[in-house]
Amino acid sequence: MSRRVVATGLGMVTPLGTGVQKNWEAACAGRSGIGPITKFDASAFSSQIAGEVTDFTSEDFMDKQQIRRFDIFIHYAIASARMALEESGLKINPKNASRVGCVTGTGLGGLATLKRYHSILLEKGPKRISPFFIPGIIANMVPGQIAIEFGAKGPNLSIETACSASAHAVGEAFRMIREGISDAMITGGSEAVITPLALGGFCSMRALSTRNDDPEKASRPFELNRDGFVMGEGSGILILEELEHALERGAPIYGEVIGYGLSGDAYHVSAPEPEGEGAITCMQAALDYAGIRAEDIDYINAHGTSTKLNDLSENKAIKAVFKEHAYKVCISSTKSVTGHLLGGAGGIESIFTLLALKYGVIPPTANYETPDPECDLDYVPNEAREVPIRIAMSNSYGFGGTNATLIFRAYHS
Repeated sequence: MSRRVVATGLGMVTPLGTGVQKNWEAACAGRSGIGPITKFDASAFSSQIAGEVTDFTSEDFMDKQQIRRFDIFIHYAIASARMALEESGLKINPKNASRVGCVTGTGLGGLATLKRYHSILLEKGPKRISPFFIPGIIANMVPGQIAIEFGAKGPNLSIETACSASAHAVGEAFRMIREGISDAMITGGSEAVITPLALGGFCSMRALSTRNDDPEKASRPFELNRDGFVMGEGSGILILEELEHALERGAPIYGEVIGYGLSGDAYHVSAPEPEGEGAITCMQAALDYAGIRAEDIDYINAHGTSTKLNDLSENKAIKAVFKEHAYKVCISSTKSVTGHLLGGAGGIESIFTLLALKYGVIPPTANYETPDPECDLDYVPNEAREVPIRIAMSNSYGFGGTNATLIFRAYHS
């Protein structure tokens, strides 16, 4: 019999704040973390807004030497992991270290640090490049440094599948525990690429919202007047454990992971397949893995990026999988308040989905003013909704047509 897997600790750093409680309260209130970019002068860019982390202090979670060595996306992840481990109460020691692993997702890695050292190379020459430059920017230094910091000697992987990365990480961590490879996993993801280079790249693709005069309302998934996504940054880390392992030590339990699906569109480098074919395959695979029917799902935390193509494709995919139940299931996109954390999105959205299960509250899709006739499902507009939730789904889709779906269930003995 497959082992049951539960979430016992959560940690978050996002544009809504540092800490799970700040994030949950803001998301349920529909309070946006998006504003004008302050990290650099964005006046030359078509999009000048982003979801920046504003209340985070690295020194609260790391020593000064680590802070100097690593890009900020690694800072966010270590901080989130520390919060999640503390809440979980999981103690990693020589007896259990090899049974505790770390799998995380990141999309682009340390672009800000890359830019800084490229400038140093051009201005001062190669001898002034730090020996910590490469370790400080690579994506796998998130699970690597988390393992070093907390002593986790089990499986250690970094997944870099664009905007599906941290959802894939949670799914792979789930499978490792379920299959007996590990007893506990530190998982989720992190991203921090609000930089001129990344912003310019997305602007050139015309992927970003240009609602610069009203940033808090710029991210409007599934709404008629949506005009692109808004970049965000931060981290979401979860502690997953085998159920008996968690119960033996009296750990808090947020919910159970029961399903995981992944697929590829095989269609386009950035656009989703128009009819949602890859998303359909992915959601159905997760339902099959969980051994449940589409009608058993009460809530979907949608990928919902606020782009014309993605939202329409996801809407079609949900209708194809859920059929008549598509009009009964509650759907929302928390990207409406956080922006899109790219490779870090699936981690924080897994946490929001677990919190919705635990508290019986669905965070709303903010900024939903004018319904889009082509996106015609229940997107829980503007106000949180109190409803009993037994089983919930979270979707993540990425460039290259890479898809991930996770399914969570309210915990019962």
